[in-house]
Amino acid sequence: MQFTSFMDVALDEARAAGQAGEVPVGAVVVKDGVIVGRGRNATRTGCDPSAHAEIMAIRAACAALGQERLPNCDLYVTLEPCAMCAGAIAHARIARLYFGAADPKSGGVTVGARVFEQSQSHHAPEVYDGINAAAAASLLQDFFARKRG
Repeated sequence: MQFTSFMDVALDEARAAGQAGEVPVGAVVVKDGVIVGRGRNATRTGCDPSAHAEIMAIRAACAALGQERLPNCDLYVTLEPCAMCAGAIAHARIARLYFGAADPKSGGVTVGARVFEQSQSHHAPEVYDGINAAAAASLLQDFFARKRG
């Protein structure tokens, strides 16, 4: 089976989040080459601090598949997941995590909490970072430059 990246779709979700005034982060869950869940940051518009892109995509995928776990699913997200999202990824049993930009300030996978490396983490997905990292980082940098400017 040939590898197909779905990061462009996650980037589209991130752009939509940014247009809505949210931090531009997007995510998609893929099973057998088909997108089963999409998400984008919605913490401000939803008045929900847990409404990160990853959580929204996981919720949508679980609802679409009618199950609480997502084995054999891949998650594409434009920014390194925070500790909360990494915990949800572990609980959902996501098989593979692909992320774009690193998050040295709030990341929970390769920096900070490193959730998947903790003995309390019941599952650790395969992790692939740097996928379309420049495009993902650019969205974030442009968003925050506009906020400051």
